[in-house]
Amino acid sequence: MWPTLRYLGAACGLTRCRFAGGFLPASERTPGGPGLLCGGGRSSSTSSFDIVIVGGGIVGLASARALILKHPGLSIGVVEKEKDLALHQTGRNSGVIHSGVYYKPESLKAKLCVEGAALIYEYCNLKGIPYRQCGKLIVAVEQEEIPRLRALYERGLQNGVQGLRLIQQEEIKKKEPYCRGLMAIDCPYTGIVNYQQVALSFAQDFQDAGGSILKDFEVKDIEIANESPSRSKDGMSYPVAVKNTKGEEVHCRYVVTCAGLHSDRISELSGCNPDPQIVPFRGDYLLLKPEKSYLVNGNIYPVPDSRFPFLGVHFTPKLDGTVWLGPNAVLAFKREGYRPFDFSARDVMEIILKSGCLKLVLQNFSYGANEMYKACFLSETVKHLQKFIPEITTSDVLRGPAGVRAQALDRNGNLVDDFVFDGGAGEIGDRVLHVRNAPSPAATSSLAISRMIAEEVQQRFKL
Repeated sequence: MWPTLRYLGAACGLTRCRFAGGFLPASERTPGGPGLLCGGGRSSSTSSFDIVIVGGGIVGLASARALILKHPGLSIGVVEKEKDLALHQTGRNSGVIHSGVYYKPESLKAKLCVEGAALIYEYCNLKGIPYRQCGKLIVAVEQEEIPRLRALYERGLQNGVQGLRLIQQEEIKKKEPYCRGLMAIDCPYTGIVNYQQVALSFAQDFQDAGGSILKDFEVKDIEIANESPSRSKDGMSYPVAVKNTKGEEVHCRYVVTCAGLHSDRISELSGCNPDPQIVPFRGDYLLLKPEKSYLVNGNIYPVPDSRFPFLGVHFTPKLDGTVWLGPNAVLAFKREGYRPFDFSARDVMEIILKSGCLKLVLQNFSYGANEMYKACFLSETVKHLQKFIPEITTSDVLRGPAGVRAQALDRNGNLVDDFVFDGGAGEIGDRVLHVRNAPSPAATSSLAISRMIAEEVQQRFKL
């Protein structure tokens, strides 16, 4: 058991009960026909599984892979609302393989990031997935930032991050000739990768091991079924019905949800506590014009300021040779709102009425206003970039892609940084595990997180 996990089962009115039936052998499971799936040959209208994972992002796919490798005798399915996998947070992040410098020593985030980075590199080598270990400099450009930089360096050492060094101006210039800075932390273990490609490889591993993936399956309900599609001497064999918006359903014994931007909504379907709520924050990137890409070799990051909830703009090279600049962090008015004027009345009302977002905004009003201003005017973002690379001008950048971060908030407007797991309420209680919050850097940590989730599933469901 992971002692630092936060559980909300009691708050949900969770009642624990033992299920005596065990698992059916493959010969006794309901056969499926062809249908809405990749792999496994099961139809969504007739499928029955031992475990269903809701969510086809990198955490859900890594968890499905870990579970089927750990329990090859079980039937496991993944349901995903989109027509393709890994389209949202997984496919729209910066692609950085983080080294684990920033996180509180001995915290779960620090442990999982350091462990996860090693596992990602190992996995990419095994599968032939391209990556580049280009390193990162965390650069102090003002004297007042140096004490924070030194403290961050000590934190990285405590976390066991490989190869960290404090370097001075001369060495900064050797690594990044166009970067100005007084002092920097050199993080040579940081890299870049295409996380969508990694996630799709996880999906392939899962299918090769016998798992099934149902796409275009948007979950609208999770409940105890009125009747089972298959019966055994132990009674109802697959008591949980996972239903989609088209009226189709799959039956299973247990459910694990890894729903990212919709994790709170999916959790509430089983009668769970409404907190923590997900509040979407959009991050807009700029692109450095190709003819200026020579200005950046590796990742260049600012020294984080603990007064503010987000990191600040930075420089990220990509595998295709482009350089991303950013992101900012602005409140999004739609959970999957990747454009500035995307709007959902439901999402906005939930932000206002159900989350602690207004308290967060009030606590960080000047920071938020500055982020909104930078989002509107390229020249303002460029001013921040020029602190590190003075040669960059407004004419050197273009507006680029955007992502939306699923930020979990409590009722008091505090960012929820730890993992939050809980179950449903009432009869469904012991049959559901919700991964309510898998905080950044979830992509880097995905293989380590999946091991933790597989262990939690085994203990909670008595597999």
